[in-house]
Amino acid sequence: MVQATFAATLFDEWIRRGLTDVVICPGSRSTPLVLACAARAELALHVRIDERSAGFFAIGRALATRRPVAVVVTSGTAAAELHACVAEADQGFVPLLVLTADRPPNLHGVGAPQTMNQRELYGAKVRRFEEPGVATAAAASTWRSLARRLWHGAVSAPGHAGPVHLNVAFAEPLVAQPGNLPGLEGVRDEGWVTPVADFNAQGRRVLCVVGRGVTPDAIATCVAANWVVLGDATAQGSLPYFDSLLRSSTFAQRATPDVVVRLGGIPASKVLQERLRQWNVHTVGFDGAGFIADPDHLVDEMLPGLPCVAPAGGGDAAYVALWRSASARVGDWLATVDTEDAPLNEPLVARAVVDASARSGVALVVGSSMPVRDVEWWAPARTSPTYSNRGVNGIDGVVSTALGVAAGAVAVGLVGDVTMLHDVSALVDGLGSAQGTCVLVVVDNGGGGIFSFLPQASVLVDEEFERLFATPRTHDLVGIAHSFGHDGEKVKTRGELDLAIERALSAPGLHVVVADVPRRDENVALHEAWNDQVHALADAL
Repeated sequence: MVQATFAATLFDEWIRRGLTDVVICPGSRSTPLVLACAARAELALHVRIDERSAGFFAIGRALATRRPVAVVVTSGTAAAELHACVAEADQGFVPLLVLTADRPPNLHGVGAPQTMNQRELYGAKVRRFEEPGVATAAAASTWRSLARRLWHGAVSAPGHAGPVHLNVAFAEPLVAQPGNLPGLEGVRDEGWVTPVADFNAQGRRVLCVVGRGVTPDAIATCVAANWVVLGDATAQGSLPYFDSLLRSSTFAQRATPDVVVRLGGIPASKVLQERLRQWNVHTVGFDGAGFIADPDHLVDEMLPGLPCVAPAGGGDAAYVALWRSASARVGDWLATVDTEDAPLNEPLVARAVVDASARSGVALVVGSSMPVRDVEWWAPARTSPTYSNRGVNGIDGVVSTALGVAAGAVAVGLVGDVTMLHDVSALVDGLGSAQGTCVLVVVDNGGGGIFSFLPQASVLVDEEFERLFATPRTHDLVGIAHSFGHDGEKVKTRGELDLAIERALSAPGLHVVVADVPRRDENVALHEAWNDQVHALADAL
Protein backbone atom coordinates (compact mmCIF):
# COMPACT_ATOMS: atom_id res chain seq x y z
CA MET A 1 0.00 0.00 0.00
CA VAL A 2 2.87 2.42 0.73
CA GLN A 3 4.25 2.25 -2.81
CA ALA A 4 0.78 2.81 -4.29
CA THR A 5 0.25 5.80 -2.00
CA PHE A 6 3.66 7.21 -2.93
CA ALA A 7 2.91 6.98 -6.65
CA ALA A 8 -0.59 8.42 -6.20
CA THR A 9 0.86 11.36 -4.25
CA LEU A 10 3.33 12.20 -7.03
CA PHE A 11 0.59 12.37 -9.64
CA ASP A 12 -1.76 14.24 -7.34
CA GLU A 13 0.88 16.93 -6.87
CA TRP A 14 1.69 17.08 -10.59
CA ILE A 15 -1.99 17.33 -11.54
CA ARG A 16 -2.33 20.27 -9.15
CA ARG A 17 0.49 21.95 -11.06
CA GLY A 18 -0.99 21.36 -14.49
CA LEU A 19 -0.09 17.84 -15.68
CA THR A 20 -2.59 16.66 -18.30
CA ASP A 21 -0.80 14.00 -20.38
CA VAL A 22 1.05 10.81 -19.47
CA VAL A 23 2.68 8.49 -22.01
CA ILE A 24 2.89 4.89 -20.80
CA CYS A 25 4.82 1.89 -22.03
CA PRO A 26 3.81 -1.57 -20.80
CA GLY A 27 5.95 -3.19 -18.12
CA SER A 28 5.61 -4.90 -14.78
CA ARG A 29 7.97 -2.98 -12.49
CA SER A 30 6.32 0.36 -13.32
CA THR A 31 2.89 -0.92 -12.20
CA PRO A 32 2.49 1.43 -9.19
CA LEU A 33 3.10 4.48 -11.40
CA VAL A 34 0.81 3.24 -14.18
CA LEU A 35 -2.08 2.44 -11.83
CA ALA A 36 -1.69 5.77 -10.07
CA CYS A 37 -2.09 7.84 -13.23
CA ALA A 38 -4.79 5.51 -14.63
CA ALA A 39 -6.89 6.26 -11.54
CA ARG A 40 -7.01 9.97 -12.31
CA ALA A 41 -9.67 11.11 -14.74
CA GLU A 42 -7.86 14.43 -15.18
CA LEU A 43 -5.08 12.72 -17.14
CA ALA A 44 -5.04 11.73 -20.79
CA LEU A 45 -3.16 8.43 -21.05
CA HIS A 46 -1.27 7.48 -24.22
CA VAL A 47 -0.16 3.84 -24.28
CA ARG A 48 2.63 2.97 -26.74
CA ILE A 49 4.59 -0.26 -26.95
CA ASP A 50 7.91 1.21 -28.15
CA GLU A 51 9.73 3.34 -25.58
CA ARG A 52 11.76 5.27 -28.13
CA SER A 53 8.62 6.23 -30.03
CA ALA A 54 6.84 6.97 -26.76
CA GLY A 55 9.50 9.48 -25.73
CA PHE A 56 9.22 11.45 -28.94
CA PHE A 57 5.42 11.23 -28.79
CA ALA A 58 5.72 12.83 -25.34
CA ILE A 59 7.84 15.60 -26.86
CA GLY A 60 5.06 16.25 -29.37
CA ARG A 61 2.48 16.48 -26.59
CA ALA A 62 4.69 18.85 -24.59
CA LEU A 63 5.22 21.07 -27.63
CA ALA A 64 1.50 21.21 -28.35
CA THR A 65 0.32 21.72 -24.76
CA ARG A 66 3.24 23.95 -23.66
CA ARG A 67 3.44 22.10 -20.36
CA PRO A 68 5.37 19.12 -18.94
CA VAL A 69 4.38 15.63 -20.06
CA ALA A 70 5.20 12.50 -18.08
CA VAL A 71 6.54 9.34 -19.72
CA VAL A 72 6.49 6.10 -17.70
CA VAL A 73 8.62 3.05 -18.52
CA THR A 74 9.73 -0.09 -16.76
CA SER A 75 13.29 -1.05 -15.83
CA GLY A 76 16.21 -2.18 -17.98
CA THR A 77 16.66 -1.29 -21.62
CA ALA A 78 13.20 0.29 -21.59
CA ALA A 79 14.81 3.19 -19.72
CA ALA A 80 17.76 3.25 -22.13
CA GLU A 81 15.38 3.56 -25.08
CA LEU A 82 14.44 7.05 -23.85
CA HIS A 83 17.97 8.38 -24.14
CA ALA A 84 17.45 9.90 -27.59
CA CYS A 85 14.30 11.77 -26.63
CA VAL A 86 15.95 13.03 -23.44
CA ALA A 87 18.81 14.42 -25.54
CA GLU A 88 16.33 16.17 -27.84
CA ALA A 89 14.28 17.52 -24.92
CA ASP A 90 17.48 18.79 -23.29
CA GLN A 91 18.71 20.79 -26.25
CA GLY A 92 15.22 21.59 -27.52
CA PHE A 93 14.14 22.88 -24.07
CA VAL A 94 11.09 20.62 -23.88
CA PRO A 95 9.72 19.86 -20.37
CA LEU A 96 9.47 16.11 -19.72
CA LEU A 97 8.97 14.12 -16.51
CA VAL A 98 10.92 10.94 -17.29
CA LEU A 99 9.80 8.25 -14.83
CA THR A 100 11.79 5.02 -14.92
CA ALA A 101 10.93 2.10 -12.66
CA ASP A 102 13.79 0.13 -11.13
CA ARG A 103 14.45 -3.00 -9.13
CA PRO A 104 15.14 -2.53 -5.40
CA PRO A 105 18.80 -2.55 -4.25
CA ASN A 106 18.74 -6.22 -3.18
CA LEU A 107 18.12 -7.26 -6.82
CA HIS A 108 21.06 -5.35 -8.27
CA GLY A 109 24.32 -7.15 -8.95
CA VAL A 110 22.86 -10.62 -8.42
CA GLY A 111 21.73 -11.47 -11.94
CA ALA A 112 18.09 -10.45 -11.56
CA PRO A 113 16.36 -10.13 -14.94
CA GLN A 114 15.69 -6.76 -16.56
CA THR A 115 18.02 -5.06 -14.11
CA MET A 116 20.83 -2.62 -14.84
CA ASN A 117 22.38 0.49 -13.32
CA GLN A 118 19.93 3.30 -14.05
CA ARG A 119 21.38 5.85 -11.67
CA GLU A 120 21.94 9.15 -13.53
CA LEU A 121 21.34 7.21 -16.73
CA TYR A 122 20.94 10.38 -18.79
CA GLY A 123 23.87 12.23 -17.24
CA ALA A 124 23.90 16.01 -17.59
CA LYS A 125 21.05 15.94 -20.13
CA VAL A 126 18.43 16.26 -17.38
CA ARG A 127 17.72 19.35 -15.32
CA ARG A 128 17.29 17.26 -12.20
CA PHE A 129 17.78 13.64 -11.15
CA GLU A 130 16.04 12.05 -8.16
CA GLU A 131 16.38 8.51 -6.81
CA PRO A 132 14.39 8.24 -3.58
CA GLY A 133 14.69 4.45 -3.21
CA VAL A 134 11.83 2.15 -2.23
CA ALA A 135 9.04 4.21 -0.69
CA THR A 136 8.57 4.02 3.07
CA ALA A 137 5.77 5.38 5.22
CA ALA A 138 8.35 7.28 7.31
CA ALA A 139 9.24 9.39 4.26
CA ALA A 140 5.66 10.26 3.32
CA SER A 141 6.13 13.89 4.32
CA THR A 142 8.78 14.28 1.60
CA TRP A 143 6.78 12.92 -1.32
CA ARG A 144 5.07 16.14 -2.35
CA SER A 145 8.29 18.13 -2.12
CA LEU A 146 9.94 15.48 -4.35
CA ALA A 147 7.20 15.92 -6.95
CA ARG A 148 7.48 19.69 -6.65
CA ARG A 149 11.26 19.68 -7.18
CA LEU A 150 10.89 17.60 -10.33
CA TRP A 151 8.12 19.79 -11.70
CA HIS A 152 10.07 23.00 -11.15
CA GLY A 153 13.15 21.39 -12.65
CA ALA A 154 11.20 20.60 -15.81
CA VAL A 155 9.59 24.00 -16.26
CA SER A 156 12.68 25.87 -15.02
CA ALA A 157 12.85 29.55 -15.86
CA PRO A 158 10.99 30.65 -19.00
CA GLY A 159 12.77 29.47 -22.12
CA HIS A 160 15.05 27.06 -20.25
CA ALA A 161 12.72 24.10 -19.67
CA GLY A 162 13.88 20.53 -20.13
CA PRO A 163 13.68 16.92 -18.97
CA VAL A 164 13.96 15.66 -15.41
CA HIS A 165 14.52 12.05 -14.35
CA LEU A 166 12.92 10.15 -11.48
CA ASN A 167 14.39 6.67 -11.09
CA VAL A 168 12.22 4.94 -8.53
CA ALA A 169 12.64 1.43 -7.15
CA PHE A 170 9.61 -0.73 -6.48
CA ALA A 171 9.51 -3.99 -4.51
CA GLU A 172 6.90 -6.71 -4.94
CA PRO A 173 3.97 -6.85 -4.51
CA LEU A 174 3.45 -4.20 -7.16
CA VAL A 175 -0.37 -4.07 -7.18
CA ALA A 176 -2.12 -2.39 -4.27
CA GLN A 177 -4.68 0.26 -3.44
CA PRO A 178 -3.36 3.61 -2.21
CA GLY A 179 -4.14 4.84 1.26
CA ASN A 180 -4.72 8.42 2.36
CA LEU A 181 -2.40 10.84 0.62
CA PRO A 182 -0.16 13.17 2.62
CA GLY A 183 -1.68 16.60 3.15
CA LEU A 184 -0.85 19.61 1.04
CA GLU A 185 2.11 21.61 2.20
CA GLY A 186 1.83 25.32 2.72
CA VAL A 187 4.61 26.21 0.31
CA ARG A 188 4.17 29.07 -2.10
CA ASP A 189 4.75 28.11 -5.71
CA GLU A 190 7.70 29.59 -7.50
CA GLY A 191 6.92 31.89 -10.38
CA TRP A 192 8.80 33.74 -13.04
CA VAL A 193 8.11 36.96 -14.84
CA THR A 194 9.98 37.45 -18.08
CA PRO A 195 11.48 40.93 -17.97
CA VAL A 196 11.63 43.28 -20.89
CA ALA A 197 14.65 45.33 -21.82
CA ASP A 198 14.59 48.78 -23.37
CA PHE A 199 16.55 48.90 -26.59
CA ASN A 200 16.89 52.10 -28.54
CA ALA A 201 17.47 51.42 -32.22
CA GLN A 202 15.92 54.62 -33.54
CA GLY A 203 16.61 55.02 -37.23
CA ARG A 204 19.07 52.12 -37.35
CA ARG A 205 19.04 49.19 -39.77
CA VAL A 206 18.10 46.36 -37.42
CA LEU A 207 18.25 42.73 -38.52
CA CYS A 208 16.62 40.41 -35.99
CA VAL A 209 17.42 36.69 -36.28
CA VAL A 210 15.06 34.38 -34.40
CA GLY A 211 14.62 30.66 -33.93
CA ARG A 212 13.40 28.00 -31.53
CA GLY A 213 11.58 29.34 -28.49
CA VAL A 214 10.53 32.70 -29.95
CA THR A 215 6.79 33.31 -29.76
CA PRO A 216 4.65 34.93 -32.47
CA ASP A 217 4.01 37.84 -30.09
CA ALA A 218 7.74 38.49 -29.70
CA ILE A 219 8.18 38.42 -33.49
CA ALA A 220 5.22 40.77 -33.95
CA THR A 221 6.78 43.21 -31.47
CA CYS A 222 10.02 43.24 -33.44
CA VAL A 223 8.23 43.64 -36.77
CA ALA A 224 6.16 46.53 -35.39
CA ALA A 225 9.40 48.22 -34.35
CA ASN A 226 10.54 48.36 -37.98
CA TRP A 227 13.04 45.55 -37.61
CA VAL A 228 13.67 43.00 -40.35
CA VAL A 229 12.94 39.60 -38.75
CA LEU A 230 14.47 36.48 -40.28
CA GLY A 231 13.40 33.21 -38.68
CA ASP A 232 13.87 29.46 -38.80
CA ALA A 233 11.17 27.08 -40.03
CA THR A 234 9.24 27.33 -36.74
CA ALA A 235 9.01 31.14 -36.73
CA GLN A 236 5.56 32.63 -37.31
CA GLY A 237 5.42 35.95 -39.10
CA SER A 238 9.07 36.32 -40.08
CA LEU A 239 10.16 37.44 -43.54
CA PRO A 240 10.40 34.55 -46.05
CA TYR A 241 12.93 33.73 -48.79
CA PHE A 242 15.95 35.30 -47.09
CA ASP A 243 18.31 32.39 -47.80
CA SER A 244 18.11 32.70 -51.58
CA LEU A 245 18.26 36.51 -51.42
CA LEU A 246 21.45 36.47 -49.37
CA ARG A 247 23.16 34.28 -51.95
CA SER A 248 23.42 37.46 -54.01
CA SER A 249 26.53 39.39 -52.97
CA THR A 250 25.00 42.55 -54.38
CA PHE A 251 21.88 42.23 -52.24
CA ALA A 252 23.88 41.18 -49.19
CA GLN A 253 25.95 44.35 -49.51
CA ARG A 254 22.85 46.53 -49.80
CA ALA A 255 21.21 44.70 -46.89
CA THR A 256 24.12 45.14 -44.45
CA PRO A 257 22.57 45.96 -41.06
CA ASP A 258 23.77 48.44 -38.46
CA VAL A 259 22.99 46.01 -35.65
CA VAL A 260 21.90 42.39 -35.36
CA VAL A 261 19.49 41.23 -32.65
CA ARG A 262 19.38 37.55 -31.66
CA LEU A 263 16.53 35.66 -29.98
CA GLY A 264 16.38 31.92 -29.28
CA GLY A 265 17.61 29.31 -31.74
CA ILE A 266 19.18 29.80 -35.12
CA PRO A 267 17.91 29.17 -38.67
CA ALA A 268 19.26 26.24 -40.69
CA SER A 269 20.60 28.58 -43.39
CA LYS A 270 24.40 28.41 -43.67
CA VAL A 271 24.20 31.33 -46.07
CA LEU A 272 22.74 33.56 -43.34
CA GLN A 273 25.44 32.47 -40.91
CA GLU A 274 28.13 33.28 -43.46
CA ARG A 275 26.67 36.74 -44.09
CA LEU A 276 26.49 37.43 -40.35
CA ARG A 277 30.18 36.54 -40.07
CA GLN A 278 31.05 38.75 -43.03
CA TRP A 279 29.02 41.72 -41.84
CA ASN A 280 30.53 41.44 -38.35
CA VAL A 281 28.32 44.18 -36.93
CA HIS A 282 27.41 44.72 -33.30
CA THR A 283 25.18 41.83 -32.18
CA VAL A 284 22.83 41.99 -29.20
CA GLY A 285 21.25 38.89 -27.66
CA PHE A 286 18.06 38.87 -25.56
CA ASP A 287 17.68 35.82 -23.30
CA GLY A 288 13.91 36.04 -22.77
CA ALA A 289 13.20 33.40 -25.42
CA GLY A 290 15.67 30.98 -23.86
CA PHE A 291 19.12 29.84 -24.79
CA ILE A 292 20.65 31.79 -27.67
CA ALA A 293 22.32 29.57 -30.24
CA ASP A 294 25.58 31.29 -31.16
CA PRO A 295 27.99 28.73 -32.65
CA ASP A 296 30.09 31.45 -34.29
CA HIS A 297 30.40 33.49 -31.06
CA LEU A 298 29.01 36.62 -32.71
CA VAL A 299 26.94 37.95 -29.79
CA ASP A 300 28.73 40.95 -28.29
CA GLU A 301 26.18 42.03 -25.69
CA MET A 302 23.57 40.13 -23.66
CA LEU A 303 20.40 41.77 -22.34
CA PRO A 304 17.77 40.19 -20.08
CA GLY A 305 14.25 39.31 -21.17
CA LEU A 306 12.62 40.34 -24.42
CA PRO A 307 12.99 43.54 -26.43
CA CYS A 308 10.72 46.42 -25.50
CA VAL A 309 10.83 49.01 -28.24
CA ALA A 310 8.94 52.29 -27.99
CA PRO A 311 7.47 53.62 -31.26
CA ALA A 312 9.96 56.48 -31.17
CA GLY A 313 12.79 53.95 -30.96
CA GLY A 314 11.90 52.05 -34.13
CA GLY A 315 14.32 51.04 -36.82
CA ASP A 316 14.99 52.36 -40.31
CA ALA A 317 11.79 52.03 -42.37
CA ALA A 318 13.70 52.18 -45.65
CA TYR A 319 15.74 49.14 -44.60
CA VAL A 320 12.55 47.20 -43.90
CA ALA A 321 11.13 48.28 -47.25
CA LEU A 322 14.23 46.98 -49.05
CA TRP A 323 13.83 43.53 -47.55
CA ARG A 324 10.06 43.39 -48.00
CA SER A 325 10.29 44.42 -51.64
CA ALA A 326 12.93 41.79 -52.34
CA SER A 327 10.97 39.06 -50.55
CA ALA A 328 7.78 40.02 -52.38
CA ARG A 329 9.53 39.76 -55.76
CA VAL A 330 10.69 36.24 -54.89
CA GLY A 331 7.17 35.32 -53.80
CA ASP A 332 5.71 36.65 -57.03
CA TRP A 333 8.15 34.61 -59.09
CA LEU A 334 7.52 31.45 -57.07
CA ALA A 335 3.80 31.84 -57.75
CA THR A 336 4.51 31.44 -61.46
CA VAL A 337 6.09 28.00 -60.96
CA ASP A 338 3.86 26.88 -58.08
CA THR A 339 0.77 26.05 -60.11
CA GLU A 340 -1.92 23.42 -59.68
CA ASP A 341 -0.66 21.23 -62.53
CA ALA A 342 3.04 21.61 -61.68
CA PRO A 343 4.86 18.29 -61.16
CA LEU A 344 5.95 18.04 -57.57
CA ASN A 345 9.46 18.78 -56.38
CA GLU A 346 10.75 19.12 -52.84
CA PRO A 347 10.37 22.91 -52.47
CA LEU A 348 6.84 22.74 -53.89
CA VAL A 349 5.91 20.08 -51.33
CA ALA A 350 7.20 22.35 -48.55
CA ARG A 351 5.14 25.22 -49.91
CA ALA A 352 2.05 23.02 -50.12
CA VAL A 353 2.18 21.83 -46.50
CA VAL A 354 2.77 25.36 -45.21
CA ASP A 355 -0.16 26.63 -47.30
CA ALA A 356 -2.37 23.80 -46.01
CA SER A 357 -1.39 24.50 -42.42
CA ALA A 358 -2.16 28.19 -42.87
CA ARG A 359 -5.51 27.64 -44.62
CA SER A 360 -6.76 25.18 -42.02
CA GLY A 361 -5.09 26.83 -39.02
CA VAL A 362 -3.60 23.53 -37.84
CA ALA A 363 -0.16 22.83 -36.43
CA LEU A 364 2.71 21.80 -38.67
CA VAL A 365 5.57 19.48 -37.68
CA VAL A 366 8.63 19.62 -39.94
CA GLY A 367 11.28 16.91 -40.15
CA SER A 368 15.01 17.52 -40.18
CA SER A 369 17.37 17.45 -43.17
CA MET A 370 15.79 18.84 -46.35
CA PRO A 371 12.15 19.40 -45.19
CA VAL A 372 13.12 21.94 -42.52
CA ARG A 373 15.38 23.74 -44.99
CA ASP A 374 12.83 23.84 -47.79
CA VAL A 375 10.22 25.24 -45.39
CA GLU A 376 12.69 27.86 -44.18
CA TRP A 377 13.99 28.75 -47.65
CA TRP A 378 11.09 28.39 -50.07
CA ALA A 379 7.80 28.42 -48.16
CA PRO A 380 5.73 31.52 -47.38
CA ALA A 381 5.68 32.90 -43.85
CA ARG A 382 4.21 30.48 -41.33
CA THR A 383 1.00 31.61 -39.61
CA SER A 384 0.12 28.44 -37.66
CA PRO A 385 2.08 26.81 -34.82
CA THR A 386 5.10 25.10 -36.36
CA TYR A 387 7.36 22.62 -34.59
CA SER A 388 10.60 20.90 -35.46
CA ASN A 389 13.01 18.78 -33.41
CA ARG A 390 15.97 21.11 -33.81
CA GLY A 391 17.55 20.44 -30.42
CA VAL A 392 19.88 17.74 -31.73
CA ASN A 393 18.77 18.22 -35.35
CA GLY A 394 18.21 14.52 -35.99
CA ILE A 395 15.55 12.55 -37.84
CA ASP A 396 14.92 10.19 -34.92
CA GLY A 397 11.32 10.09 -33.69
CA VAL A 398 9.88 12.79 -35.95
CA VAL A 399 6.81 10.75 -36.92
CA SER A 400 6.14 10.08 -33.24
CA THR A 401 6.51 13.79 -32.47
CA ALA A 402 3.99 14.64 -35.19
CA LEU A 403 1.55 12.10 -33.76
CA GLY A 404 2.07 13.59 -30.30
CA VAL A 405 1.20 17.06 -31.58
CA ALA A 406 -1.86 15.72 -33.43
CA ALA A 407 -3.19 13.57 -30.56
CA GLY A 408 -6.70 14.75 -29.76
CA ALA A 409 -6.32 17.53 -32.33
CA VAL A 410 -5.27 18.00 -35.98
CA ALA A 411 -1.76 18.42 -37.40
CA VAL A 412 0.22 18.12 -40.61
CA GLY A 413 3.68 16.57 -40.69
CA LEU A 414 6.37 16.84 -43.36
CA VAL A 415 9.16 14.24 -43.43
CA GLY A 416 11.44 12.44 -45.85
CA ASP A 417 11.22 8.77 -46.76
CA VAL A 418 14.21 7.77 -44.62
CA THR A 419 12.74 9.65 -41.65
CA MET A 420 9.48 7.75 -41.98
CA LEU A 421 11.24 4.39 -42.22
CA HIS A 422 13.50 5.25 -39.28
CA ASP A 423 10.45 5.84 -37.08
CA VAL A 424 8.14 3.27 -38.64
CA SER A 425 7.35 1.83 -35.21
CA ALA A 426 5.31 5.00 -34.59
CA LEU A 427 2.74 3.59 -37.00
CA VAL A 428 2.08 0.65 -34.69
CA ASP A 429 0.04 2.77 -32.27
CA GLY A 430 -0.68 5.74 -34.51
CA LEU A 431 -2.76 8.30 -32.64
CA GLY A 432 -3.88 5.70 -30.14
CA SER A 433 -6.85 6.31 -27.88
CA ALA A 434 -6.42 10.08 -28.12
CA GLN A 435 -7.67 9.94 -31.70
CA GLY A 436 -7.41 13.14 -33.73
CA THR A 437 -6.10 13.66 -37.27
CA CYS A 438 -2.52 13.54 -38.50
CA VAL A 439 -1.65 14.07 -42.17
CA LEU A 440 1.89 12.84 -42.74
CA VAL A 441 3.32 14.10 -46.02
CA VAL A 442 6.34 12.02 -47.01
CA VAL A 443 8.81 13.28 -49.61
CA ASP A 444 9.83 10.15 -51.49
CA ASN A 445 13.17 11.02 -53.08
CA GLY A 446 14.74 7.58 -52.67
CA GLY A 447 17.14 8.20 -49.80
CA GLY A 448 18.69 10.87 -47.63
CA GLY A 449 18.29 13.94 -49.82
CA ILE A 450 20.45 16.31 -47.82
CA PHE A 451 23.61 14.26 -48.47
CA SER A 452 23.39 15.13 -52.17
CA PHE A 453 24.10 18.75 -51.19
CA LEU A 454 27.21 17.82 -49.19
CA PRO A 455 30.82 17.22 -50.35
CA GLN A 456 30.41 13.46 -49.94
CA ALA A 457 28.25 13.42 -53.09
CA SER A 458 31.02 14.81 -55.30
CA VAL A 459 34.02 13.18 -53.64
CA LEU A 460 32.81 9.57 -53.53
CA VAL A 461 31.98 7.35 -56.48
CA ASP A 462 28.24 6.99 -56.98
CA GLU A 463 27.96 3.42 -55.74
CA GLU A 464 29.84 4.14 -52.53
CA PHE A 465 27.91 7.36 -51.90
CA GLU A 466 24.56 5.62 -52.40
CA ARG A 467 25.47 2.72 -50.13
CA LEU A 468 27.02 4.70 -47.27
CA PHE A 469 25.15 8.01 -47.24
CA ALA A 470 22.08 8.22 -49.45
CA THR A 471 20.90 4.78 -48.22
CA PRO A 472 17.96 4.41 -50.64
CA ARG A 473 15.28 1.91 -49.71
CA THR A 474 12.78 0.33 -52.08
CA HIS A 475 9.93 -0.04 -49.62
CA ASP A 476 6.42 0.80 -50.76
CA LEU A 477 5.59 3.65 -48.35
CA VAL A 478 1.89 3.61 -49.17
CA GLY A 479 1.86 -0.15 -48.65
CA ILE A 480 3.58 0.29 -45.28
CA ALA A 481 0.86 2.73 -44.18
CA HIS A 482 -1.83 0.29 -45.27
CA SER A 483 -0.14 -2.62 -43.49
CA PHE A 484 -0.47 -0.75 -40.18
CA GLY A 485 -4.11 0.04 -40.86
CA HIS A 486 -3.71 3.66 -41.93
CA ASP A 487 -4.78 5.47 -45.07
CA GLY A 488 -2.13 6.07 -47.70
CA GLU A 489 -1.88 7.44 -51.22
CA LYS A 490 0.75 8.71 -53.67
CA VAL A 491 0.52 12.06 -55.45
CA LYS A 492 2.52 13.59 -58.28
CA THR A 493 1.30 17.18 -58.83
CA ARG A 494 0.73 20.20 -56.62
CA GLY A 495 -3.00 19.99 -57.24
CA GLU A 496 -3.12 16.32 -56.28
CA LEU A 497 -1.17 17.04 -53.09
CA ASP A 498 -3.49 19.88 -52.10
CA LEU A 499 -6.56 17.69 -52.60
CA ALA A 500 -5.02 14.77 -50.71
CA ILE A 501 -4.17 16.96 -47.72
CA GLU A 502 -7.61 18.58 -47.77
CA ARG A 503 -9.37 15.20 -47.80
CA ALA A 504 -7.16 13.81 -45.05
CA LEU A 505 -7.66 16.84 -42.78
CA SER A 506 -11.41 16.19 -42.76
CA ALA A 507 -11.14 12.59 -41.55
CA PRO A 508 -9.89 11.09 -38.28
CA GLY A 509 -6.78 8.95 -38.01
CA LEU A 510 -3.32 8.90 -39.55
CA HIS A 511 -3.13 9.55 -43.28
CA VAL A 512 0.14 9.07 -45.15
CA VAL A 513 0.48 11.10 -48.35
CA VAL A 514 3.56 10.13 -50.35
CA ALA A 515 4.84 12.88 -52.64
CA ASP A 516 6.57 11.50 -55.73
CA VAL A 517 9.46 13.88 -56.48
CA PRO A 518 12.45 13.82 -58.87
CA ARG A 519 15.74 12.07 -58.15
CA ARG A 520 18.05 13.61 -55.58
CA ASP A 521 20.56 14.85 -58.16
CA GLU A 522 17.73 16.58 -60.00
CA ASN A 523 16.70 18.18 -56.71
CA VAL A 524 20.18 19.67 -56.30
CA ALA A 525 20.01 21.07 -59.84
CA LEU A 526 16.54 22.49 -59.14
CA HIS A 527 17.74 24.32 -56.03
CA GLU A 528 20.67 25.74 -57.97
CA ALA A 529 18.37 26.94 -60.78
CA TRP A 530 15.91 28.54 -58.36
CA ASN A 531 18.72 30.23 -56.45
CA ASP A 532 20.11 31.57 -59.73
CA GLN A 533 16.70 32.99 -60.60
CA VAL A 534 16.42 34.73 -57.22
CA HIS A 535 20.00 35.96 -57.59
CA ALA A 536 18.97 37.72 -60.80
CA LEU A 537 15.85 39.18 -59.15
CA ALA A 538 17.89 40.47 -56.20
CA ASP A 539 20.56 41.99 -58.41
CA ALA A 540 17.88 43.84 -60.38
CA LEU A 541 16.42 45.61 -57.35
